[in-house]
Amino acid sequence: MKLRILIDYLATYKEFIVLTIGFLVIAVSANQISKVFQKIKLPLITGLIVTGVIAGPYVIGLIPKQAAHTLNYINEAALAFIAFAAGAELYLRELRSRFNSIKWNTFGQLVVTFVLGAIGVYLFADSIPYMADRPAPVLWSISFITAAIFVARSPASAIAVINELRAKGPFTQTVMGVTVVKDFLVIILFSVCISVAQTLISGDAFNALSLLIVLAEIVASFLVGFFVFGNLLKIPLALKTRSWLKAIIVVVIGYGAYYLSSVVAEITSHLSHPFFLEPLLMCILASFYVTNYSKYRPEFLKIINETGNVVYVAFFTLTGASLDISVLGSVIGVAGILFMIRMITMIIGAYAGGYLAKDPPKYIHLGWMPYVTQAGVALGLATMVAKQFPDWGTAFATVIVALIVINQFLGPPLFKWAIYQLGEDRARGNAYEYDGIRDAIIVGFEPTSVALARQLQQKGWEVQLATRKAKGTFEEPDDIPMRYITNFEPQVFTEMHADKAEAIVLMLSDEENLQIAEVFYHEYGTRDIIVRLNNRFNFQKFAALDAKIIDPSTAIVSLLDHFVRSPQATSLLLGMEAGQDSRDVELLNADIHGIPLRDLRLPSDIIILSIIRGGQTIISHGYTRLRIKDIVTIVGSDSSLEQVQLKFDR
Repeated sequence: MKLRILIDYLATYKEFIVLTIGFLVIAVSANQISKVFQKIKLPLITGLIVTGVIAGPYVIGLIPKQAAHTLNYINEAALAFIAFAAGAELYLRELRSRFNSIKWNTFGQLVVTFVLGAIGVYLFADSIPYMADRPAPVLWSISFITAAIFVARSPASAIAVINELRAKGPFTQTVMGVTVVKDFLVIILFSVCISVAQTLISGDAFNALSLLIVLAEIVASFLVGFFVFGNLLKIPLALKTRSWLKAIIVVVIGYGAYYLSSVVAEITSHLSHPFFLEPLLMCILASFYVTNYSKYRPEFLKIINETGNVVYVAFFTLTGASLDISVLGSVIGVAGILFMIRMITMIIGAYAGGYLAKDPPKYIHLGWMPYVTQAGVALGLATMVAKQFPDWGTAFATVIVALIVINQFLGPPLFKWAIYQLGEDRARGNAYEYDGIRDAIIVGFEPTSVALARQLQQKGWEVQLATRKAKGTFEEPDDIPMRYITNFEPQVFTEMHADKAEAIVLMLSDEENLQIAEVFYHEYGTRDIIVRLNNRFNFQKFAALDAKIIDPSTAIVSLLDHFVRSPQATSLLLGMEAGQDSRDVELLNADIHGIPLRDLRLPSDIIILSIIRGGQTIISHGYTRLRIKDIVTIVGSDSSLEQVQLKFDR
């Protein structure tokens, strides 16, 4: 009986289960394909959208048309999480210095773009089929609504590009502030425009009650988001459990905002104006509350960073599959007109806002590029118009979808280019190809750094020791090349041939170490950044740079623990056994490429501990095939290690 019930249950939800599993497979593939776009300097999200479009119903049909409705729960959960990520960017202590710029750039992108956009659409009404030969009140109504959608932005796209480049700086902070504030205000603006349009088109007297209801919806969304969902978010963050479980609960809470909104709308559907709680607004305010008014900000940011990539892959792949590219051919001319109007008004708005904020000229010139992309919010607003005004709303929504497609493809590359131009990207640089000489730079002069330099030299490394101390103020070692530096600018380290260094060891203050680590990660892509930590509070900052972190407060305890549990292995790995050592060897010999470990002729005392491929440690066995650029950790005698090193080199 129970089996029969289970079979009936699965049959009822068969389509849902099949579409979900199928989409997850495509999303995993999209994640891999998108990395190809990254290699040609296009954003990852462009690759995800393109893959979604190709897999969607209008190209090869792997994702059927009904999937957009069936899988809408993925879209809503992702949008909620993205709203959490957007709200987390509004950390008041960090944004205080950018308030003026955020205020005036929001004015430029909201007010200037809206006013000029409405006028531009009205002037081109004769060239837009669904506006031609309509009375002036209808033309102004459509113009207002179109201009309001012009203002809508895609926080998801902005956050995805920023996270991909690890962008950080005044321009990036301003962009995130403007994007989040503008998305909050555009909902109010659009609601007002809809109410005004209904009044103008019907010819009735102005209905102030509709505006009061809209205001009540916004206030209610604010209160529920800030106090209810803000406190709900604190529950998983306070749990003593694994991060992945906390992340799942956070996503479920975000989806709960959409569920609550639909329940309230259904309960009030019998009213002349159903009451609507804005889920995105609630999620942004909940995140804002946790970020600024709770002690869980570090844990919240950790979950956002760790889970973000999975959410963005799902969201943008589904976005691409949902884009009706079949409409492009029939409405491309009209969409092109609207795109031109939007671009011109956005550029004017950027110059007006930047000038009023007294931003640097370069910020002003590039200030419009981050706001081109549109996605979920704009699509949702277009759908609402189609339902409210069936006479012309369907044609309007079709053109807006085409406009969004254009903006979605052009926006992310423009934003990425702007970040590159302003030097605020923090993506890992391209590492220098190994030249057969092991180079290391140690920053910070003290007995420990001198001892480390000498020990590395004994192992065949070329070592440079850099210090900020003035020459002549200490006894300089004769056997170690010394570099005297006054700042941590890239050109200082370039003169030291830092691009060729396999490792950088940082032994200064955490603030100085972080500044240098950023340079080596961003400029040179250095494989091993080793940091001696001074304050555990800064652990995550270095971990974000893939640094190998040594915490003196726990290192001794950990070392003693390993000696107790495995004294022989610990002594061996620390090089304390006479004639024995460990070494990381990079495979550069093309003749060995593809050979299984069991067929590799190595000295009998060599033990292979691990293989790192593409930044990931893989479990090796006799049938594991070696690949060019693999980093193989081996243990053995000094002479045998040299043989393997020679064999693996070119």
